Amino acid sequence: MSRSADSQQGSHGKWTLSSSEDESDDRGTSSTSASKVIASGGPAQYPCSDARKESYKRKSNPLKFEENPHEKPSPAKKPKMDREDSGWGVSSSDDESKPKKTVKSEKDRTFYKVEAPKLQKENRRIPDAHDKYRTSSDAQDSWDVLQAGEPFRFYLTKVTGIKPKYNTGALHIKDILSPLFGTLVSSVQFNYCIDVPWLVKQYPEEFRNKPLLIVHGEKRESKTRLHEAAHPYENIQLCQARLDMAFGTHHTKMMLLLYEEGLRVVIHTSNLIHDDWYQKTQGIWLSPLYPRLPEGSSSLAGESLTNFRADLVAYLSSYNSPSLKEWIDIIKQHDLSETRVYLVGSTPGRYQGNDKEKWGHFRLRKILREKCSPIAGMESWPVIGQFSSIGSMGSDQSKWLHSEFSESMKTLGKAVKTLLHSENPLQLIYPSVDNVRTSLEGYPAGGSLPYAIQTAQKQPWLHTYFHKWKAETSGRSRAMPHIKTYMRVSPDYSELMWFLVTSANLSKAAWGSLEKNGTQLFIRSYELGVLFLPSAFDLPSGTFRVKMNIYSNSEESTEPTFPVPNDLPPERYTAKDRPWVWNIPYVNAPDSHGNIWCPS
Repeated sequence: MSRSADSQQGSHGKWTLSSSEDESDDRGTSSTSASKVIASGGPAQYPCSDARKESYKRKSNPLKFEENPHEKPSPAKKPKMDREDSGWGVSSSDDESKPKKTVKSEKDRTFYKVEAPKLQKENRRIPDAHDKYRTSSDAQDSWDVLQAGEPFRFYLTKVTGIKPKYNTGALHIKDILSPLFGTLVSSVQFNYCIDVPWLVKQYPEEFRNKPLLIVHGEKRESKTRLHEAAHPYENIQLCQARLDMAFGTHHTKMMLLLYEEGLRVVIHTSNLIHDDWYQKTQGIWLSPLYPRLPEGSSSLAGESLTNFRADLVAYLSSYNSPSLKEWIDIIKQHDLSETRVYLVGSTPGRYQGNDKEKWGHFRLRKILREKCSPIAGMESWPVIGQFSSIGSMGSDQSKWLHSEFSESMKTLGKAVKTLLHSENPLQLIYPSVDNVRTSLEGYPAGGSLPYAIQTAQKQPWLHTYFHKWKAETSGRSRAMPHIKTYMRVSPDYSELMWFLVTSANLSKAAWGSLEKNGTQLFIRSYELGVLFLPSAFDLPSGTFRVKMNIYSNSEESTEPTFPVPNDLPPERYTAKDRPWVWNIPYVNAPDSHGNIWCPS
């Protein structure tokens, strides 16, 4: 296969690969060499991946969609385009003939500029260096938001540019760190991409000098930059997570907040950068305030029915860090018995025997086998996966997706045999090109959807599973998802068997893959999420009812309804839809800001 101009024909069109090097199958989203974390408070230089770097570049220096006003359209009949040839070729045209256009930087004003579509008129101004520290806010008390989130304590982040009613039940990072939630003593931030000056400004002024531990996975030059960024802050300590596996990342996003009044755990999906808390759909699980245990309490005191404390301690212990050992002791001193979610984590390594069920998709399989109570006909309930990045799945679905991963997702308890080759549909939600183009951010939103052509062109079979991002229920159809969710739903989409919010994308690096004839699980990255099961919420029906409009209080139900953030049922891609791929150009139609996408 030629490296200079590889092409492949598939159900979603022809793709042309012009890269000189193929990416490793399990590289995922990481690009350490591109990661830059600065110590200044100016425009952020924190891309953390090549896709993020390109997004920042395009926001700083957008390329306008322009047509030549002197060129008259040809009266010739519109050429017929083969749908099979309208895909990802970097030089291909869309199904409709387009006017000839000239690509220029916004700084060049000698060309006629086409107006962005009217439906995309909101928030067309790119935030400047000062805007990045402003927070969307409303008059609602954060404490009221917390109460409204009961009993699930699952929230979305606030989004700038949507109707205020869709932010009334949402949280910003400043809300989470607010004194209303507790008098902070010290904290830990686990994350992948970190802008230190921005993070410090999210803490209330009275808490900015409190001890802060940042757990990261940076290496070499990017580690040096992170240390330089943290150096001006005497209260900040850094902890490097060991990443011995090639292409592994520290992708976990968690906060540990120690207060004078107790302890809180926050597990979420946002990087610690402005863009992730601005116009993206993100998820948060916010624990109850855990009180301190009385002196002399039993070592078993304070554990939840979901074994959350022991699982959190096991996850923190996997770092083998003296700094985190102090936090393990703090956690053991608090009462976590009110926790109703299960922890599902991944840590790098190769695991055999009982250890194989501690992490990754085998951890999920174990919980679903031991804690789920199946009901008649549940074998036919679909599994829905929604994510923001995709790894290599192999040459066909049998290599991983429809074998070990699907088997874990479809586990139905002890009494029901998993149907490995059942007709149970698997529905995958990943933004299409048009989803990104018409989003609040426009094409730069694709910087946080780092699916690369080098991976996509190897697995055309995967895209037949794809569904568009649509979230009218939460008012976030135009806020591109960085949230990752997996769920098991009834055939009529009104009930949930379980729901998982996590940092884990659709990749072997995140979830793990079997080796040595299935006796060993290999995981590359750190990930963390929480699993919601009806049994932990004492629901007699054995399922969650889906809340059809998650910010509506008018729905009547004797049981609490679960706020799924995206619309159900998902809408399948049409023949014209293509998955967003970040490293090819999109020049045939302007985005919501009137720009095109030409990655360098």
